[in-house]
Amino acid sequence: MSGHSKWATIKRSKGKADAARGKLFNRLIREITIAARVGGGDADSNPRLRSAVGSARQANMPNKNIESAIMKGTGQLEGVSYEEITFEGYGPGGIAVMIECMTDNRNRTVSEVRHALSKHGGNLGQSNSVSWIFKSKGLIRVSSDAIAEDQLMEAALEAGAEDVVLDGQEYEIMTAPEAFEPVKEVLGKLNIQPASAELTKIPENTVKVEGENVSKVLKLMEALDDLDDTQHVYANFDIADSDLESAV
Repeated sequence: MSGHSKWATIKRSKGKADAARGKLFNRLIREITIAARVGGGDADSNPRLRSAVGSARQANMPNKNIESAIMKGTGQLEGVSYEEITFEGYGPGGIAVMIECMTDNRNRTVSEVRHALSKHGGNLGQSNSVSWIFKSKGLIRVSSDAIAEDQLMEAALEAGAEDVVLDGQEYEIMTAPEAFEPVKEVLGKLNIQPASAELTKIPENTVKVEGENVSKVLKLMEALDDLDDTQHVYANFDIADSDLESAV
């Protein structure tokens, strides 16, 4: 399976540790703040904010934290001013990597991202060097025990989903960004709680990674993901399940 799904699975397996460190909440708060600053504090008319708030609630973030983040974004409360930066580069085996960050110190973030890449066999690329590989998509995962495949397929496709596939013990629903919320709403009407739901970037082509490069790629992804200013990391690696199990 390609990097977007594989890395998402790995991250979810360590999600409890992230939440315990407060890192997950910090990322969600930054996203809510930026979304409110860019598109306003009304989630009904701000799709990005609505998605961010939904993710925060799924992570059991207290409402007061969500409301505070929105008010900081709209300027009703004082707070740190963040800017969004996207880095593009390459990793072991020639994989393409995109790192989306939110920071209050651009120079610090540039230095940390460059260091993580160089330490783990990668390097920064020029703007637009790899972004053309990735397309914005909605990605929703539902337990295969939650609903019959034909029922899910019919409901999701009717709501605008592009594809529904079975991946292990979960259905993976792919949507265009504008269909992400409508598909989630349909699942809600069916009383289905997704295992995960996110707006992400999917690679149009992948690079097969084998041998010693498997552990190198995973260490690079973890190093980038662990940076304080990192919001999302995307890559186009393809690692066989057997190689992944032995490396993780």
